[in-house]
Order: sequence, then C-alpha cells, then structure tokens
Amino acid sequence: MPYTREKQVALEAVKRAAELCAAVRAEMVGSSFVQKGDNSPVTIADWGAQALVCHALADAFPEDAIVAEEDAAALRAPANAAILEQVTHYVQRLEPTATPQTVCDWIDVGGKTLAQRYWTLDPIDGTKGFLRNDQYAVALALVVDGEVKVGVLGCPALPLQLDEPAAKSGALFVAVRGAGAEMLPLAGGAAVPLQVATAGNNVRFVESVESGHGNQELQQRIAQAAGITQPSVRMDSQAKYGVVARGEAALYLRLTSPKTPDYRENIWDHAAGTIIVEEAGGRVTDMYGKPLDFAAGAKLQDNRGIVVSNGAIHAAVIEALSQA
Repeated sequence: MPYTREKQVALEAVKRAAELCAAVRAEMVGSSFVQKGDNSPVTIADWGAQALVCHALADAFPEDAIVAEEDAAALRAPANAAILEQVTHYVQRLEPTATPQTVCDWIDVGGKTLAQRYWTLDPIDGTKGFLRNDQYAVALALVVDGEVKVGVLGCPALPLQLDEPAAKSGALFVAVRGAGAEMLPLAGGAAVPLQVATAGNNVRFVESVESGHGNQELQQRIAQAAGITQPSVRMDSQAKYGVVARGEAALYLRLTSPKTPDYRENIWDHAAGTIIVEEAGGRVTDMYGKPLDFAAGAKLQDNRGIVVSNGAIHAAVIEALSQA
C-alpha cells in the first residue's frame, strides 16, 4: 500500500506528542504560556509536541519540508529560559538525549515553506481548549502535489463515543488517500474503520466554541436549511472532523466571521481533518463548494469558509449558502 511508512511514522509521532500534551495538562503546568502577536497562546505543550513530531519526521524523511504553526524564537529569549527548561523536561521523557538547544532546533525544523511534498503540523490545534480542559488535537498531514495523502489526528480528551462522555477518552484518527480512514484508541487497541453518517442519521452539526472562529448565527440558519433542527455541538479543534468522520454528526460549519471578512484559514488547521472525513465517505469544501487548495501557501488563500459534511447534504448546504 502506498505511504505505508509515512503512515506508521506519522502515527507514532502523533501518539508520542499526544502523550506529552496529556502529561502537561494532567500536571497542571498549562499556565506556562506565551502570548503570540495575534493574541493567541502558545504553551509548553505546543512547543514540546512540535519538537517531537518534527524530530521524528526529519529523521525518517530528511528531504521533506515541514510547515508547522510554531517556532522557537520566543523560547530562545533569555526571559523565557524557565519555560524552555519545562519544554525540555517534557521532551526528555520521550527523547532522553534532548537538550534545550536541540529542542529549539527541532521546533524550528517546522519553519520551511511549501514544496512539492511537505508535511503540515499543528502541534496543538485548539490551544484555548487545551488550557480550559476541553478538546484539542495534534494534527499532522502529508501533502504531495497539492493533495493531502496522509492525515493523523491525536485527540487525547475526545471520548471514544461522543454520546457516552463517561466512556474512555483518547482517540487517534488516521487516513491514507484511497485506503479509507480508521480510529484507534490512544491507549492501544484495534483499529475500527470510519464511515460518515448516512442520510437521516445523526442529523446534528458541530461548530467551534470560539464565536470569533465563525459566524454562528449564519451557521445555525444554514444547518436548519439543510434539515438539521438540533442545537449544535460546540467543541474546539479538528476533533470536529473526527466526530463527522465517525458518523456522530452530519455537518461541521466554519463560516467567515463578519468581523474578519478577509480572514483565510491556515493549512495546518484543516489538512489532516480533510482527508480523514473524505476517506470516511464525506466531503470537504469551502463555502462556495470549491475544494480546499493546499498548494497556495500556508494560508488557504483561494478559499473562504469551511463546509464539512457526510456528503449527502453537502449540495443542500452549498445551495443554502448561495442564497444567504
């Protein structure tokens, strides 16, 4: 099967990064973060997860470019020496030879530009969810000639069954183009194939917790126009893609906020989730029905908004958006 090695390396890297993130949150050091220029937080778990994944990819595929969300510039500042020590401490649990210098170097491996073949990584998608003990995901994807070929999502806080929140948590989603999608428990166990909801089943939709990450009023109207009458389920991160892929929701909408009409999505916020939903039988486009363009740059410059569905209701959603 094509991309077998890429799949295995990506799975192991994401699993280890998810383990680091879960350890950081369990030990209550999530308050150690730096505010970035866009006012979003970056935590020691973001940096640690990126160091682990970039190191694994660079070791296995040294010719591949890696485009990741974070960099080590703030960590290298003397004022943040204590935070760097914390990051190094957690990385050393999984990579005992790590030093503060190598941790920074591994993080900065993710500072490349797009290439014919590249990986894109969000070490913690949903950092605000991570900080408030809600959903988050480690998201990794391989893109070749503009098409996502491999995607892995590690969701440590996601219940294995959404409607049974007391059930065991920790899900690992993986997909390879043309080979389907599957979910594994992060704690270990057999993989199960994923299939989106059939028409008439699980007619609910998911959207972001943060109101600034979409247009919630319009999203409600569009979902209703597509036949969804239940209130939305709001959660952080690409865990929403996993919920659609395993048939627990029929739709995920992330429409452009009227406050930021020129905003463009980052590739690392959608690449892994896109292939997982598509390989589970669903469909992913922008709000005009255009496929997401992962060859244009770090931003989805040619796309506006995101529509993720079980496929059966996709045309109705796009039609409703055209009339909105």
